[in-house]
Amino acid sequence: MAFTTPPALTVGFDLDMTLIDSRPGIRACYQALSERTGTYIDADLTVTRLGPPLAEELINWFPAEEIPAMADLYRAMYPTIAITATPAMTGAREAIAAVREAGGRAIVVTAKYEPNAKLHLAHLGIEPDAVIGDLWAEQKAEALREHDAGVYVGDHVGDIRGARTAGALSVAVATGPCPEEELRAAGADVVLTDLTEFPRWLSDYRPARA
Repeated sequence: MAFTTPPALTVGFDLDMTLIDSRPGIRACYQALSERTGTYIDADLTVTRLGPPLAEELINWFPAEEIPAMADLYRAMYPTIAITATPAMTGAREAIAAVREAGGRAIVVTAKYEPNAKLHLAHLGIEPDAVIGDLWAEQKAEALREHDAGVYVGDHVGDIRGARTAGALSVAVATGPCPEEELRAAGADVVLTDLTEFPRWLSDYRPARA
């Protein structure tokens, strides 16, 4: 009887508030956008609801017809304002390393503009196998399926929807805007306090999966 080697596990990770604490950088960028345009933006409020695409936040502050131009301006300003101000989340590097040590692949699937997502990861020395940006909620399933991801780790109910649409196991971390109860109610298969708990979870999951 011929035996086949099971495919390597691919784990997808969200970026904002999962791998990186993007609040300081995003707050500073919204403050700069407000100063540049003369439009009031409550930057402290914006960072309490990170996760959805940029346009969904901008619509709270600008007329609909101005959103594309404001998004372009924000993204152009972002690299010089937000990248160095943004630290890695506690346990982020160890989580990626745990996937690699288990013989798997780690990818990042995020709603963030892809070039800026890559700048964040490069600045922090986090090197996933692939970075796919500009995908939100159910759209994330496109990349998760393409890369055959069996697990998706995120902090938002939108990440749970993406994982479930892709048929991947949803692992939620309560480090973003959604508390544990909301993540569980949204259908997360696993809820962790933060990424420091991920390596132990993965080591238990792998033998069960084998």
